[in-house]
Amino acid sequence: MGRGKIAIKRIDNSTNRQVTFSKRRNGLLKKARELSILCDAQVGVIVFSSTSKLYEYGSSSMMSIIERYNKQKEEHHHPLMNPASEAKFWQTEATVLRQQLQHLQESHRQLMGEQLSGLGINELKNLENQLEMSLKNVQIKKDQILTEEIKELQQKGNQIRQENVELHKTIQVISEENAELQTKICEARVMNEESGNSNPTNTISNKYGSHSPIHLQLSQPLSESSESPAKAMELGLQLL
Repeated sequence: MGRGKIAIKRIDNSTNRQVTFSKRRNGLLKKARELSILCDAQVGVIVFSSTSKLYEYGSSSMMSIIERYNKQKEEHHHPLMNPASEAKFWQTEATVLRQQLQHLQESHRQLMGEQLSGLGINELKNLENQLEMSLKNVQIKKDQILTEEIKELQQKGNQIRQENVELHKTIQVISEENAELQTKICEARVMNEESGNSNPTNTISNKYGSHSPIHLQLSQPLSESSESPAKAMELGLQLL
């Protein structure tokens, strides 16, 4: 469940009001800093607490931001009318940009831990807050990248594991098919050997053991006078 919406009105409880002020102030300054970095914008934020305590953030020198604001307001009400005024305007802009560049270079050196001798306690505290905020953002980004890489590696590991399972199944099927083929080959070899050893002979041997062909011939019937009728009806076989 999401958080309930907070009514935009003054918080009566002083403790809750102070806690809310601290959280929202830090959020406002953080957003201002991110806007200046991401969009290359010149940003200035000034906050006074209920106890008249000052909090500020400037992407460059706060004084230069205020001066630029005042000039922009003046130019808005009194637009440039001639080339001389326009040239003066651009000269002023160039001066402001050089000051901003100088301020950015000083801020960079301070963030690197250099040229800190001229800073007071409040400036050092603001610098420390900026460094802590930057370090926190870097850590969050690093953790995010590491989490994404771990997730990607886990997905690749699961995919490789699934491919290994499929390959194992394929190898098992091929092994079973090879075993079946070996069994069929062995059975076919045994049947061929048995059919080669059992060749039945179709020739008839005579009493002398020769394989010459046998000729059969009917004898002529005998006369009725010399042989009896029963014997006359018999057929004689003569082996040649």
